[in-house]
Amino acid sequence: MLIKTIKPLGLVWLFFTSVVTSTPMTDLPLWQHTVLPNAPSLRGSAIIGDSLWVSGNNNTVFVSQDAGKSWVDKSVDIPLKTGFRDIVLFDSKTAIVMGVGSGEQSVLYKTIDGGDSWDLLYKNMDKEGFFDSIAFWDRKNGLLMGDPVDGFYVIKKTNDGGKTWRRINSNKIPKITEKEAAFAASGNTLIVGEQGKAWLTTGGFSASVYSSEDFGETWVRHTVPLFSETQTAGGYGLALNHQQQIFVVGGDYEQRPASYPNISTFSNNTWQKISTGQHGLRSAMSCQKNICIATGKTSSDISHNSGKSWQVLANPQGKKDDKGFYTLASSKMMFLAAGSEGKVGVYSFRQQ
Repeated sequence: MLIKTIKPLGLVWLFFTSVVTSTPMTDLPLWQHTVLPNAPSLRGSAIIGDSLWVSGNNNTVFVSQDAGKSWVDKSVDIPLKTGFRDIVLFDSKTAIVMGVGSGEQSVLYKTIDGGDSWDLLYKNMDKEGFFDSIAFWDRKNGLLMGDPVDGFYVIKKTNDGGKTWRRINSNKIPKITEKEAAFAASGNTLIVGEQGKAWLTTGGFSASVYSSEDFGETWVRHTVPLFSETQTAGGYGLALNHQQQIFVVGGDYEQRPASYPNISTFSNNTWQKISTGQHGLRSAMSCQKNICIATGKTSSDISHNSGKSWQVLANPQGKKDDKGFYTLASSKMMFLAAGSEGKVGVYSFRQQ
């Protein structure tokens, strides 16, 4: 077992901003911003109640147990240097972080004591393998998505909490299209829903969503109306609103602030794009009740009607083309966002 000394966070930068909406100013929440030490690039986020977790490059994990008021460094102290681009949080003390990279750099580590110690849970042994995202229905049953090997995406399933994984047979997964790719951008590339449903998204000249209705055992591909004119374009993240309606967000990370279709949803038995103002790449989205937020490095958007219509979620404190985040999670009307240079944002609709 790897024992990690708790390092209380010293001085962090906290500041607050409002948002631009049609809602009266007295009803608006405020962004609470924190800048974490060493300016890590943060791509993973998870939240349950007041327990907030973010992760990123160089084995970075930070945890707040007081709804974002203070943060503690719980980074994984191992010789291997990897980027933790996804987190599954089961309770305030139990979490799995997913490291990405070629071959053995793709790993899963687990903690049961709030990040004080971490154990290696699973390591990728395929030199062509590269983890992209993980998601769990409950503490035992989950899925792991990886880059294609032998012409098919690697989709693995666990029934024992991640100790062992079984790859789904290739005849149950559509063969990848030419120049298709997946992006480990936000921890939202793969998500699960109610009654055994699951979705993953891909890009690279072919913006697609793969869906499963049998706990990941069989998959179907759907073409989705997102920007998909370059190798770095397509789907970057997925989300469900409170009605279990599926959304996909995306764009092109080499043209982050450009104008193009960046959110689509499945409605009336078809995938259709949503009018959002097309303010550039969106890599993550999350919903609580009727409120949905979508974000990318350049900026964010907010919906007050479960994703039907959108408007800009302003961040006056941000730099030009760096007013948003990479990753987003939510719980009990609180949104947790994280991004470049150690930026963490908490946006809460909870009653004080």
